[in-house]
Amino acid sequence: MLTVLASVLALCGTPSPAPLALQPALASLQDAQDLNLADPIRAAVRWMRSRQEQGNGSYGNSVKTTAVVVRAFATCPDRYRSIDGPFVRRAAEYLASKQTADGLIADDPMAPVEARRVETRIAVEALVALGDPDSKAALGKALAALGGEQPSARDPRVPAEASPKDLERVARAILAEQTQPGRWEKQPDLALVMTASNVVTLSELDRLIKKSASPAAAAPSATLAPLPLFTPADRTATLAALKRGSDFLVATSMDGRWGAPGKPDAGLTAMVLGALQTGPKPRPEATQACIDKGLAWLGSLQKPDGSIHDGKVINYATAASILAFSRSGDPKWKDAIARAQQFLVNLQFDEGEGYSEGDLYYGGIGYGSTERPDLSNLQMALEALASSGLEPNAPTYKKALKFLERCQNRSESSDVRIEDGNVVIQPGNDGGAGYAPGDSKAGFEELEGGVKVPRSYGSMTYALLKSLVFSGAPKDDPRVVAASKWVQKNFTLDVNPGFPAGRDPQAPYQGLFYYFHTMAQALTLVGIENVVDGTGHTHMWRNELCGRVVSMQSKVDGSWINANSPRWMEGNPILGTAYALLTLDAALPR
Repeated sequence: MLTVLASVLALCGTPSPAPLALQPALASLQDAQDLNLADPIRAAVRWMRSRQEQGNGSYGNSVKTTAVVVRAFATCPDRYRSIDGPFVRRAAEYLASKQTADGLIADDPMAPVEARRVETRIAVEALVALGDPDSKAALGKALAALGGEQPSARDPRVPAEASPKDLERVARAILAEQTQPGRWEKQPDLALVMTASNVVTLSELDRLIKKSASPAAAAPSATLAPLPLFTPADRTATLAALKRGSDFLVATSMDGRWGAPGKPDAGLTAMVLGALQTGPKPRPEATQACIDKGLAWLGSLQKPDGSIHDGKVINYATAASILAFSRSGDPKWKDAIARAQQFLVNLQFDEGEGYSEGDLYYGGIGYGSTERPDLSNLQMALEALASSGLEPNAPTYKKALKFLERCQNRSESSDVRIEDGNVVIQPGNDGGAGYAPGDSKAGFEELEGGVKVPRSYGSMTYALLKSLVFSGAPKDDPRVVAASKWVQKNFTLDVNPGFPAGRDPQAPYQGLFYYFHTMAQALTLVGIENVVDGTGHTHMWRNELCGRVVSMQSKVDGSWINANSPRWMEGNPILGTAYALLTLDAALPR
């Protein structure tokens, strides 16, 4: 049976590129760099999504093109499914709508049978890759029409039994044909199908390259140590720690910017600038100079659509920039804040992108690099929008509440039900939150009958709590009450609670500074000054949290680092210090 790539390329009259043909100069240049397939694949997904026909949900008003695009979505590293939104769901529905009574799927029901069978094979490969319950009926009929003929997963452009180097050469050859990141448009009338075909191949290459990675190259296990003992800190001790941390950040500045040597990073710089502005005015001359130069640099990065970034984590960088500008109180940033505010509003998954309230991710906001939003990105955006002056009754907040409900383990308000093979994912009832609807970085609780519940964990439950308040939920709202009960019952300053013991010793320490920061913000917003934990002990959380953070400060240079887990950049002392300063500022004892 023809594979999707062979079929489509043959139908388009376009020969497959020679797999290992690379210009020597280009090969030597690129071999010196790390191969990055995720960024061009995600850029291609975003571009293809923008080409969807709003009237019928197809891509290119064609079964062949729509099928190849759907397969690209389904096989890319993010593995999108119909539940991810209309950019996949409506395309799958379009394919089903083109099925005739004999089970074949084709543009023209009157075309010769063999031509229709070719189109059906391509559609079948897409539906098999998609694997959605809603497509089972159409897929079954199509397979029956083809006499049970099963699609081949073999990609003709991926060499069999190739070495990792050979796989990389094929990938680099395909990347070299891009007309711009994530697009292959040398033949404009075939741009969609060629881009989708290349995404399918690059995704398979990415999988094989990762699979063939040597186990010896894996990072060694970290040596874990309990966090240092601490005593509650008073206001004086907290302010002294803030001063030492600020001095460290100023000393590591690259003229008001932060990042790897010679490579300033917009998101990191924005976080640091927000942290430096926790110090009261008048600030030391060197500190204020860093702030002024850094804000000017962020302002120079603002794009025509209002976003502020250097090509990475677009939502985070834009939101952090709004917070940095807002903290300055300088009216000259008013226009930049307003434009960035509108960008974040437009980034929300809503009717503008074809989503409706019934869609799983409606109301969410993501990185701006993937098509799947999450609670972490949304909470950052909501904080920035509130800081920017977005009116409290704005529709953005109401839409966000729907997404927040679906992140919370509270079946009274969450309607999440995801079928994944023989497993059903649904919410629990502990009031906490996971990372996204039906998903949790802490894993799942497995119940009887094939039911899985996303585990609630600390950082995301605090993120939920602050987001509910930003979105207008009153403190006596049942959703707020349930989340408040979870964080108090599970209150701890030793780990990010909620991760199961034993599976990964590092897991409870992941995102620890993020956890501390969201804790300080959420408890302040809800107005909780004394926390009563699950054992009945009362905690003056401000003094205790400040004491914990102060105890972790380096006595050598005043920085902070998450020594037990470098994940999410917390092994970087610049980001660790920025988080620590923001935490101490939010938790400052009164």
